[in-house]
Amino acid sequence: MSTGDEFSRSVDMGLRLSKRIYYGKDGPATSAPKQPSMEKSLSSSSSASSLRLPYNHHPTAPMVYAVITEPGVVDNPDIRSYQPYVYGRCNPPALIPLHMIGVVLKVECYLDTAVVTVDGVWRVHCLTSSALCDCRVVVPMGEQGSLLGVEVETTRRSYFTRLITPEDEQDMNDKETTKDGFLMKGNTYTFQVFQVEGGSNIHVKARWAQKMSYQGDGFCLCVPFTYPVHVFPVSKKVSCTEKILLDVNSGTYGAVTCNIASHPLKEVKRRAGQLSFSYEAEVLKWSTQDFYFSYSVCANEIFGGLLVQRPSLNDYDQRDMFCFYLFPGVNQSMKAFKKEVVFIIDISGSMRDEPLVKTKYEVVGSLWKLNQGDMFNILASNGETKSFSSSLEYATEETITNATEWMNANLIAHGGTNLMLPLKQAVDMVGKTSDCIPLIFLITDGAVEDERDICNMMKCRVGNGQLNSPRIHTFGIGSYCNHYFLQMLANIGRGYFDSALDVDSISIRMQKLFDNATAPLLSNVTLDALQNLESHELFPFRLPDLLSGRPLIVSGRFNGEFPDIVKARGLLADFNTRVIDVKVMKANDMPLEMVCARREIATLTAQAWLDQNTELEQKVAKMSLQRGIPSEYTLMILVQHENVKPAIESVSPEEKHTKSKNQTITYMTNLNVGFGNIIATIENLPPGIQDLKLSETGTMMKAASSCWTMFVDRFCCRCFIQTCGHMNDQCAVVLTQLCAALACFQCLSCCCDMCDSCAELCLDCL
Repeated sequence: MSTGDEFSRSVDMGLRLSKRIYYGKDGPATSAPKQPSMEKSLSSSSSASSLRLPYNHHPTAPMVYAVITEPGVVDNPDIRSYQPYVYGRCNPPALIPLHMIGVVLKVECYLDTAVVTVDGVWRVHCLTSSALCDCRVVVPMGEQGSLLGVEVETTRRSYFTRLITPEDEQDMNDKETTKDGFLMKGNTYTFQVFQVEGGSNIHVKARWAQKMSYQGDGFCLCVPFTYPVHVFPVSKKVSCTEKILLDVNSGTYGAVTCNIASHPLKEVKRRAGQLSFSYEAEVLKWSTQDFYFSYSVCANEIFGGLLVQRPSLNDYDQRDMFCFYLFPGVNQSMKAFKKEVVFIIDISGSMRDEPLVKTKYEVVGSLWKLNQGDMFNILASNGETKSFSSSLEYATEETITNATEWMNANLIAHGGTNLMLPLKQAVDMVGKTSDCIPLIFLITDGAVEDERDICNMMKCRVGNGQLNSPRIHTFGIGSYCNHYFLQMLANIGRGYFDSALDVDSISIRMQKLFDNATAPLLSNVTLDALQNLESHELFPFRLPDLLSGRPLIVSGRFNGEFPDIVKARGLLADFNTRVIDVKVMKANDMPLEMVCARREIATLTAQAWLDQNTELEQKVAKMSLQRGIPSEYTLMILVQHENVKPAIESVSPEEKHTKSKNQTITYMTNLNVGFGNIIATIENLPPGIQDLKLSETGTMMKAASSCWTMFVDRFCCRCFIQTCGHMNDQCAVVLTQLCAALACFQCLSCCCDMCDSCAELCLDCL
């Protein structure tokens, strides 16, 4: 069972357990809505504990859950009520969503990046006041979200996160350390805090960065902010306040227009290129939709800007910063580029089922969107290379139909992963004419041993930068592929890289990459002023093409001076050169170093991996600490403290860890994608098979539950209970003693694995 399914199942159990809570005469009859029934899996290969989950409790907003292992402690901390004793334990632990009594959503938008902070207060409403429980914090992040920091405050302890280097670990040998935290599907990060009192409040402040999508003539932002009904407090005496603060700094010098807002925002400030909004109200229910906001920044034609900023005094790099952008505009009636498109599809055994099915579907959809005169081919690789055609074919209705039939017949997942051979064939196949722009798409879910050789080979083959030089776009599926290899390959080929960490997001992310990359608007983009600087460093190191559905944004460091106006040049489809005047502006109201940090850290990490450069790794680590962005060369820790902690923003990257005896350190794992997993690729493990579990089950529990599972498999529990009613007294006594013995081994926790009728019966008795 995947982590997402296990999580939903645990929440469903928690909602059933919450029926025990009595809220008084004015409270509801039940605290949780009735869920659809569970069904046993009909697959003969599945264990008795495998259940199809028609319900979905995946979090759609930052939430906190009480982790319940002992059902008997579930009660209203304010109104004690008689509760029947419950034998056994919950394994995995049940998760009861806590009542939220206040939330503040703060969003700061800069260019294509949004920094989101959710500050909420939850009450442990489901635990008797004399008991303690752990609480699980869950933070769903938006598109390409990256956790920046967390603060948690309880009555007993406070927690805060910070970044450290591996060298700093040596200073923590005298501290108690643990590991926790993992990424679930839907780009959701979760971790636990410990020993929270029943009836107390838990204050959580989570901060992350995410990308904004470009649509039409501007940007749109979607933040997970949909709360289920059962997190609203039952007590009518509690005043619940919902607050939203939104600041937009587009980085442009023109007017910014608000298009759509999901919540009733009130404009509080407007300046050139900037907007501010707020919303605050006492509510009768929490937000039932994600926070969505879109705004326009574009003129009709292509336009751009260049932002410059001086480094801060504690910046390890004292060169000036710059960020250059080009927006495609809305008037895109220009002639389209003729294209030569080659799709390279990994059909190794790990791509079986959904990954390959969705990939084929999106490739076919992209073929039907090609223009008349465009050419294409499809290569499939699993150690050997299969080709739809020996040469490029024109994108006619007949050839696309034939290609679809060929993929359905030949693209069968089996074998190993080989990327060098198909890449060589693809490069040799395109770029033989000067009037077409070659596009190569590489889709894979695995890592290979010769990745550095591939990058060096492609540097020699695509390095001339002419129109007929192949643009390489890469797409990674899951966490076993080397994302930094794929990003470096895209940088070398002046293309774009994207990924889907879970199977559910393959279609939407792959479609977006295909649609944007097959619609170039301006190729061979250059910025004249860079050549007149004393020195400069660009991230990425080659300017990609401007696409009709995606702005071009690069950043860098420089020595020298930019003039007030610089010229950007690019080649149109009719081979005419387009010159755009770009205004140079000081980014006084924008944290430019933080806005560009993720792009720069990813680019430098890919370069450090390729060159195996230790000095570059140290540079990335310093940048990560200074800007508060996680990297492959830093670790995020959660510091548990008995005293007041500093705020996220006030923790200096250079500040050494406090030598307090009351601190416990938790290493936050699974925050970065790593450099691929060659062993998993060789073993053809499908993406996501290494999902972490919410809990670990002991050996004794596994042995006991396996015996009980065999019994449950063969007997219907309701019929068994009804049969017990016809036993004589002696049999009943023996059965009672047997059940008590089984309870000692925690076997009765296997009610999680019972059929639906028994689960309903047992939980209704609570």
